[in-house]
Amino acid sequence: MKSSPQIHEAETHKKKMGIPEIAQLAKVSIGTVDRALHARKGVSERTRKRVLEIARHTGYTPNLAARTLSVGHANFRIGVTIPREAHFFYDQLRNGILDESRRFESMGLEVDYRPVDKLGVGECERFKEMLGTDVRAMIITPGEPDCLKPLIDEAEKKNVHVICVASDAPGSSRSTVVCVDPDLGGRLAAELMARFVAPGARTAVITGMLHTEDHRKKAEGFCTMFPQYCEGGVVADVIEGHQDEEEAFEKCVNLLARCPDITGLYVNTGICLPVCYALKASGLAGKIRLVTTDLFKEMVPFFEKQTIHASIYQRPYIQGQTAIRLITEHLIHGRPIPVTHYLNPSIVMRSNLYLFRETRHLRPLSGQFAPVGTEPALAVPVVGLQQGSKN
Repeated sequence: MKSSPQIHEAETHKKKMGIPEIAQLAKVSIGTVDRALHARKGVSERTRKRVLEIARHTGYTPNLAARTLSVGHANFRIGVTIPREAHFFYDQLRNGILDESRRFESMGLEVDYRPVDKLGVGECERFKEMLGTDVRAMIITPGEPDCLKPLIDEAEKKNVHVICVASDAPGSSRSTVVCVDPDLGGRLAAELMARFVAPGARTAVITGMLHTEDHRKKAEGFCTMFPQYCEGGVVADVIEGHQDEEEAFEKCVNLLARCPDITGLYVNTGICLPVCYALKASGLAGKIRLVTTDLFKEMVPFFEKQTIHASIYQRPYIQGQTAIRLITEHLIHGRPIPVTHYLNPSIVMRSNLYLFRETRHLRPLSGQFAPVGTEPALAVPVVGLQQGSKN
């Protein structure tokens, strides 16, 4: 394919190329070139592509750090709307976002952090609120994807990129998702569980909300693969705990009472402590094989006592870092955003428990974890705990 006259002329003037020269070649104003190079509104898609093509052929790279100093304010703002609850996971996700964003402060990046209290609660209202500001991109964790889909589509039409983290909004026009492939997470948990239990074992899944993409696909991956990895294996039930500690505790106790032949449980969200206490209350801690999700320091005593046998670690801090990096490199350098960015999960067991970000500081010189035997407080019915075994 022949290059356009503008491209041919640009290639002969690479040494002196800057925004004024690009504007001259593209036959547009300097302001239009600036908006096109930095993915701002007010530029047609056709013009933006022409400007970027000329810039690419000339090897032009914007010096946003210098531009920030001359302008004196943020070049671009990214909105962040993720949950506060299940803070063991989302604290790490938030820290990854904020730590990575500091690397780009000198280039004009500003983060507008407006969390929601709980996954799926108030997120559509918060999204609308953020969309009414001058954000250039949004990082969200979709708990109610059906509600968010039209809002995401509206944002993308306005050239506001939407990055989903930790869960996805299927069918929307979001720019990308950054997470551990949830189907892979569920399949990996199924293979682990099959190694822990005997052939013909009956298991169950404790999840959050099946309308949330991450929770649903993990459950589906486990239910599909466990019978294939474990000869005669059965998934007896899938329980929704709705990210509520008391509800998860009560439903798990009831499940264990009505299905006494269950030998394995898979918790595919970060709220595993209620399940650990339900096993203790039922006198089954250490007897039923428990595979959980993610890692936080309060889980350490349950690994030590072998209440938890393994966990699928989703690297939340890296998810946050990656989300910021993808959108910032796109806005600064025009690098394409991949449709998906899946991270490789890790398997946490007693032998490698101290190697992860959340628990690295807990390893004393003796090689044992501290404080061993100390269990975290949990908002579950006290009566239920008193009725159980002391195992």
